[in-house]
Amino acid sequence: MYTPEIYKNENQEEIKKFLQENSFGILINQTNGKLCATHIPLELDTNKEGKDVLYGHISKENPQWNGFIDNDQVLVVFSGPHSYISSSWYDHENVPTWNYIAVHVYGKIKIIEGEAVIESLKKLVDKYEQSSENPVRVEDLSKKNMMQTRGIIAFQIEITEIQATKKLSQNRDGKNYQNIISELEKANTNQSVAIANEMKKCPI
Repeated sequence: MYTPEIYKNENQEEIKKFLQENSFGILINQTNGKLCATHIPLELDTNKEGKDVLYGHISKENPQWNGFIDNDQVLVVFSGPHSYISSSWYDHENVPTWNYIAVHVYGKIKIIEGEAVIESLKKLVDKYEQSSENPVRVEDLSKKNMMQTRGIIAFQIEITEIQATKKLSQNRDGKNYQNIISELEKANTNQSVAIANEMKKCPI
């Protein structure tokens, strides 16, 4: 991912938090000479060797997994808030742009089987059920429903590189930076407000 130095995010704790809060990513690889992509939740974890990994699964009917066997190199794209930035918000002439936060994770994918599959499903379900009034637990599902696990391909991605971009108008002076925040809040969309809030966290 091309990222000018001013927009690079190299704060590892911040990046990990972003991945945990924006875990619905796009898994990209090459299968049979064709690029494939699937939108799925991917959970950040640490394996037994202490390395950072992503866990996930896709349907066995999805042909993308066939490529995992021939080539273990994959890319996962995670997107955060984003918003249009009008150059009319500056006190000088310039061009419009777009502010956004994104993380690209590169890694080696490995299919997992047996109890490791159940453990990865438990972690996924427990995370998203924790705020439910009557949370579902994998341990409580019937044998009939658990049979559905036969229809998935579960995997682990050992992370080899992370590229993180946080483009939040860091190239603007204090006056214009604050004006952009104000205009984003006036726009009052979910994305514009989210970007304004991110800009407030890291004032220039």
